[in-house]
Amino acid sequence: MEETTTQNTAAEASSAKTATLKSGRGGIMGIKAGMTQVYGADGQSLAVTVVEIKTNTITQVKKQAKEGYSAIQIGILPKKESRLNSAEKGHFKKSGVVGFYHTKEIRVADDKAIEGMTEGQTLTAEFLKDGDLVDVQAVSKGKGFQGVMKKYHYAGGHKTHGASVSHRSIGSIGNRADPGKVFKGKKMAGHMGHAKVSILNVKVVKVDLEKGIILLHGSVPGPKSGIVTIRKAVKV
Repeated sequence: MEETTTQNTAAEASSAKTATLKSGRGGIMGIKAGMTQVYGADGQSLAVTVVEIKTNTITQVKKQAKEGYSAIQIGILPKKESRLNSAEKGHFKKSGVVGFYHTKEIRVADDKAIEGMTEGQTLTAEFLKDGDLVDVQAVSKGKGFQGVMKKYHYAGGHKTHGASVSHRSIGSIGNRADPGKVFKGKKMAGHMGHAKVSILNVKVVKVDLEKGIILLHGSVPGPKSGIVTIRKAVKV
């Protein structure tokens, strides 16, 4: 009887430390660990991206009465207090949790979805199952300043017949006296990459909560060790 009581108490304490969104799309952050391949039931190999699910801690709970909308803020990768700036110290101190390198706000439809959630709880990935479709968001690899051939796949100029040091140039960017200007939005050389990219309807190949990994079909934006946000698909 004593052992059973101890086990029940431990289970209740564990459930009190973890939380799962009761409705809506849900959401969780992880770290891109790399790519590999697995074999499906039909024997075909599938290229998958491995996302390692680190501890997602709830840093703030927002409700309709105070903030005007319902949401939770989650943090990932703990940050030493000595590395926090004044604004971060004040925010995390108010929440009663340690600092984090990355935070993300997940909005939900109403307060019912976050009922019972408090700061300091850990968010789980139990809302995901094998075969689900998810939306993945990450920051793409930065490529620096690039020309139009790399950035926009322009064909380039002539490679011969007198062409000299212009075979990779953009070419004409305007017209004659009319309109006499370059239109806004013209595709030209410039900064490439390091932008927030969302990919919709990515299939979840495998969810392993014990090992803390999720296998997503295909590639995911960003480099290894990049932060990846996974949410249930909004356009199914």
